Amino acid sequence: MLDNLRDQASFTEEEEPPDPKKSKQPTQPLQPPQPKQLKPPKQPKPPKQPKQSRQRKQSRSFDQVTHMTALQRFTLAVMLLIIVSLLGTMFLLISGKIVPWFIL
Repeated sequence: MLDNLRDQASFTEEEEPPDPKKSKQPTQPLQPPQPKQLKPPKQPKPPKQPKQSRQRKQSRSFDQVTHMTALQRFTLAVMLLIIVSLLGTMFLLISGKIVPWFIL
């Protein structure tokens, strides 16, 4: 499939950009920048009306935040418990605070 990829590719050299000194068109002198036109002053805004008291938003429950079902949340909690327990046990074994009975 890719046997003759280099042979099939066509390599053409890019053309050089035209030289402005060799162009036959006369150059135009630079124009001075035009002064900016002044904008009319803005109208003052009318005073804001005081906000009406709104009812407090109901707080979202945990399942609305995570978008998980009860079984998914339970599974996640069990997996987290197992990971924390294993990490704690490994730390205690490495630090020498506990010694397994089969090594004695």
